[in-house]
Amino acid sequence: MEITGLISALFIGLLIGGLGRLVVPGRQHISWVMTILVGIAAALVGTFAASVLGVAETSGFDWLETALQVGLAGVGVTVLGRSKSRQVH
Repeated sequence: MEITGLISALFIGLLIGGLGRLVVPGRQHISWVMTILVGIAAALVGTFAASVLGVAETSGFDWLETALQVGLAGVGVTVLGRSKSRQVH
């Protein structure tokens, strides 16, 4: 992987993970590093799911693919936040 690919993955992970945090109500007890990792994973899985569903190739911005990615990031943030809060208590 080239440095530009790594920087792009970090940026997309931050963007998708941050949007995932925004759609989850309340406070999440995970770090921003975990948020970025969840965002990267959600972006990869969301892109794969969009291609399986046949909505990955569109002209213009892929709203459905982005919605899948953000939704998956929200689920990931929720799951990690709940597991972290159980460890604290």
